[in-house]
Amino acid sequence: MRKFLLGAALGVATLAAGAADAFTTVNWAKLSSSSANIVGGSIGAVGVTYNGSYSFAQLNGAGTNYWQPDNYSLGVVTPVPTSDVIALDQGGSKTITFSKPVTNVFIAFNSWNGNTVTFDRPFTVISQGGSYWGSGTFIPNGTNTGFFGNGEVVGVLEFAGTFTSLTFTDSSENWHGIQIGIGSAGVPEPATWTMMLGGVGLLGGVLRRRRVATAV
Repeated sequence: MRKFLLGAALGVATLAAGAADAFTTVNWAKLSSSSANIVGGSIGAVGVTYNGSYSFAQLNGAGTNYWQPDNYSLGVVTPVPTSDVIALDQGGSKTITFSKPVTNVFIAFNSWNGNTVTFDRPFTVISQGGSYWGSGTFIPNGTNTGFFGNGEVVGVLEFAGTFTSLTFTDSSENWHGIQIGIGSAGVPEPATWTMMLGGVGLLGGVLRRRRVATAV
């Protein structure tokens, strides 16, 4: 009986863990201010500041939506970015700073055509493909701390770990955009919650029957 109870409990725990890891919800920055070499915004309670040269910035959800959904999600991250974008043109060092430590940063890229880029930490390619300006792929270097843009690169990179800033150096090119996000574990679907609650109910029923049998 104890083995049965332990197995059932582990089954419910495994179901919950699997549901939580089913996808990653990315909270994209709401960009709200811009000045010389600075673009500011927030992700929930976390302030986000971009420092470096840029061509223009679309703020507060206004402007053309250059982010096309098909290649910014691929069933891995949700939702896709909105129209907010920081458009870069001049190469050089750029830094993204967070007002408090954050875990698992996602950067969406738009139209990085022929750019050579180096970051201060390694990344994982989450998605890539076609979008508003065409299609292309990331060509990572051997340590996954940089890439060369083959074609009109669009897609998402994930930078795992906990940190307060991310620095990168890019090459000059007609504008190429970024959007900044923070990831969090996905929430189980309603059907999954029903299964989990059913498992908990099963455990409760078994425990009640065991108490009755012991009393008799």
